[in-house]
Amino acid sequence: DDEIYEAWDAKAKGDVQQKNWEADFAAYEKAYPELAAELSRRLNGELPADFASQAQAYIQQTQEAGGDVASRKASQNAINSLQPLLPELLGGSADLAGSNLTLFKGAKGIEKDADGNYIYYGVREFGMTAIANGIALHGGFIPYVATFLMFMEYARNAVRMGALMKQRVIHVYTHDSIGLGEDGPTHQPVEQLTSLRATPNLRTWRPCDATESASAWVEAIKSESNPSALIFSRQGLPHQARDSEQVANITKGGYVLAKEQGELQAIIIATGSEVGLAMEAYETLSANGVGVRVVSMPCAEIFVEQEANYREAVLPANIRARVAVEAAHVDYWYKFVGLDGKVIGMTTYGESAPASDLYKEFGITTDAVVDAVNSLV
Repeated sequence: DDEIYEAWDAKAKGDVQQKNWEADFAAYEKAYPELAAELSRRLNGELPADFASQAQAYIQQTQEAGGDVASRKASQNAINSLQPLLPELLGGSADLAGSNLTLFKGAKGIEKDADGNYIYYGVREFGMTAIANGIALHGGFIPYVATFLMFMEYARNAVRMGALMKQRVIHVYTHDSIGLGEDGPTHQPVEQLTSLRATPNLRTWRPCDATESASAWVEAIKSESNPSALIFSRQGLPHQARDSEQVANITKGGYVLAKEQGELQAIIIATGSEVGLAMEAYETLSANGVGVRVVSMPCAEIFVEQEANYREAVLPANIRARVAVEAAHVDYWYKFVGLDGKVIGMTTYGESAPASDLYKEFGITTDAVVDAVNSLV
């Protein structure tokens, strides 16, 4: 009915408000040109002019510094370094800030006073993620939110909507596998990585050390129309040696971390905490004369977007002996290893025990990787 349309029609009111805003902003711009330019930059979703160069310098710094560290701690180090370059970065966590390590130097909680840069969302993963979508839609901020990877399940609908709406929201998920240990199978994610990777327009990163963690953060910040899921470990991870080309290739989602000695016979693909296992297997196999390479694949979605010649250089089609290793559900990786390849990972829920015991119990070990490669060559 006409009266319904009239009651809900706010076009005229909105037009007045828009013109008032534009007049106010024009006056503000005249009085404070630098502040107005900064506000416009943020509202337009543009990064600071020097962000790319300073971020790249930080990534290189992490590679040179080395050191073994849990990737959740590497993530916090990245936030501490990047947030001063990006004041519009707006953090938050679902009652797990101390475990997610998402608080940064200078973080100030938003309470009754809106003058802050960190939101304590409470135990409401869906609400938190939906709010972050709204913040991104409004503009002016780049929101990141955090919880355990297992609790992504509570936020699933909002994660999907953010991807559907092409919003720059950064989802930080820690405690990423059976490696979290004694909390048991209710807290140990198995199928969640596959679920995230199967979500269109979402980029899922699972970095293996501080350098990949820094790169993941920078790429998530730069990704204007894709939300990103950054997956981090509770346990410490070994630093990996890289040259400058390998550091640059992290942004391609997958790259050769360890090159074969002699003729290439087999490929090991790994992510996150299992890259360390892959590298140990590489040393054993190479010492026994097997020509094997290790491919680290922190973001498979970006890797498959690369040009065919790059993908072929990393994963040559004629090498059918392929093994993937990840402490998560195995099914996703058959797209890379083929039906004749082998995947070392999970097909059941976890158990409650120390992380080292669980890796042995479920056969996610260096010896298992070595045996799988030997069975294929």
